[in-house]
Amino acid sequence: MKRVVHAVVAGALFGLGLAVSGMTNPDKVLNFLDVAGHWDPSLALVMGAALAVAIPGFAWLRRRGCTLDGTGLPAPPGTRIDARLLLGSALFGIGWGIAGYCPGPALASLAHGGADAGVFVVAMLAGSQVARFFDAGKREARDARRNAPSSR
Repeated sequence: MKRVVHAVVAGALFGLGLAVSGMTNPDKVLNFLDVAGHWDPSLALVMGAALAVAIPGFAWLRRRGCTLDGTGLPAPPGTRIDARLLLGSALFGIGWGIAGYCPGPALASLAHGGADAGVFVVAMLAGSQVARFFDAGKREARDARRNAPSSR
């Protein structure tokens, strides 16, 4: 239960930060990406402020050796750069550039009735299910090759 409370508090703080900074407004994001037009550097300031909070926080957790609820820290993510990572990054960037939303701000925008955010979230969820479908197929094929009897 304590873990759920921490997650809810962290999510609420994140959503509040997005709303206060104006990052739930897709025009703000699109203007940040428009370096040749009406460039708005405020997104870079928000990212910098997030890093100023996150870096010491993660360093403290690493020294502490466990999360706030006492569970062990998860293993660091892989560092391999492969086609799957590059394709996912490109799709994320294209979607962000077209819609002006990434997942967090889109969900926060739903809280105050953004219809365009609703369309984005539906498309995001559909895309994640398509990716899960293809990933499961590849995983099954890979496992079948690994478990096939060798011809030695």
